This record gives sequence, C-alpha cells and structure tokens, in this order.
Amino acid sequence: MSTTSLPRTVTVTIDGTPGQAWAGQSVSAALVAAGIWPLRRNPVNGQLRGPFCGMGVCLECEVTINGRPGSRSCTAHITDGMDIRTHTEPLPTVAHG
Repeated sequence: MSTTSLPRTVTVTIDGTPGQAWAGQSVSAALVAAGIWPLRRNPVNGQLRGPFCGMGVCLECEVTINGRPGSRSCTAHITDGMDIRTHTEPLPTVAHG
C-alpha cells in the first residue's frame, strides 16, 4: 500500500464556471482534465489553438489567469480560487471594401 497522499483539491473558475482541480498541477493539465482543449484562437486565421509544447516556448496555450492576459497555462500552477479565461470566441469580422 502506498503512503503517498493524493494532491489537495481546490476550487477554480474556468470561463465563469466553478470547478475543481489539483493544487500545483499545471493550468493546461487542469483544462485538459476538464475536457477543454482549445484555449485561444490564432489571431490571423481564427483557427482554434491549444497546448502544444508543454514547456512555455510555443505560446499556443496562452490564457488569462487572474486578470493577467497572455499567461502560459503550461507553466502556471493551479492555486485555490484561480480564475482562468480561455479565448475561443469567434474573432470579429472586418468588412473590406
């Protein structure tokens, strides 16, 4: 029998919805565990983007954490009460003419 205890569960808010995650796990891991893969849209073509490199290099996992936009979810760690906002809403269309 293992003597290792389970991680502490904390409350987080993801896109306005309260949920649970393990304290200390990466925000990316918590989002994927919650079934959320797309985290933002490509600003040029609007395609959905999500975690890719897992080490903070590619910037595909950027979300807003506690009001701070551009936070890399793969290098940020879950804390109690954290507010996480993804950016998957459709990009505004621009009329050309």
